Amino acid sequence: MDLGITGKKALVCGASAGLGYACAQALVREGVDVLIVARTEAPLRDAAARLQAQGGGAVACVAADVTTASGRARIFETQRDFDIVVTNAGGPPPGDFRHWDRDTWVHALEANMLAPIELIKATVDGMMARGFGRIVNITSSAVKSPVDGLGLSTGARSGLTGFVAGLARSTVARGVTLNNLLPGTFDTARLASNFAAQATRQGITPEQAIAARLAKHPAHRFGRPEELGNTCAYLCSVHAGYINGQNILMDGGSFPGVF
Repeated sequence: MDLGITGKKALVCGASAGLGYACAQALVREGVDVLIVARTEAPLRDAAARLQAQGGGAVACVAADVTTASGRARIFETQRDFDIVVTNAGGPPPGDFRHWDRDTWVHALEANMLAPIELIKATVDGMMARGFGRIVNITSSAVKSPVDGLGLSTGARSGLTGFVAGLARSTVARGVTLNNLLPGTFDTARLASNFAAQATRQGITPEQAIAARLAKHPAHRFGRPEELGNTCAYLCSVHAGYINGQNILMDGGSFPGVF
C-alpha cells in the first residue's frame, strides 16, 4: 500500500533506538524526510546513518533534550515546519508515590506531558494552514491498564491523553489528526534493562523474569519494534484521516477488558 506521504517532513523524537527508531525507519522507508532527535549525539548519528543507508526519504538529526526550551529551540532552528510529528520519551522510574516530591513529579510531567504539548503547540497551526498534519504520541499501555509502581508515568501520560482528546476535535476538519499509540511490552533495550532490574530485586535471573512474564502473556512473545513503527506510519498516512483522537493499544491482547 502506498501511504501517500512521500516527500512529507517528519519530526521523530527519541529516535536513536527502540520504538522511536522503528517509527523513523518506517517513515523513511515510505519516502518521508525525517529529522530524528535524541539527547545523546553519538548513537543518534549512528541511527541517522543506518536510516539513510536503507534508502527512501532524507534523514537529518539534532541532538537535543526536548523537555527543555533550549532543546526544542535547537530543533526549530534546524527546521521550522513539519507535516508529521511523533513524540516519544522514556517513562520515569517506578517507585512508591510516598517517596516522590514535587520536583520528581514536575520532571515526569515535563518529559511525558508538557514537552509533547509544546511540540504540538509549535507545529499544529502550520499543519492546519497547509491542510495536512499527523501527530502521533507514543505513550504507554499503562494509560489504559495502570501498573502498580508506575504512577509517575501513568499520571503524566494520562494528562497528555486528556489534552489530546480535547485538541483533536478542533483540528481534524482542517486535515490534522492527533492519536496516541499505547505500547505494552516490546522487545527493546529498555525492556531488557527493566527485566534486569526486576531480577535483581527478586533474586532471580533476567531469563527467569522474562519467562515468568511470557507465561502470562496471551501472545507468549513481546512485540517487535517494527510492528509499532509500521502502525505509526499508517497513522501518519493519507489513509488515516478519519482516525482521530484515539488511543491505540498495542499489547498483544494483554489488557483483559472489552473496551
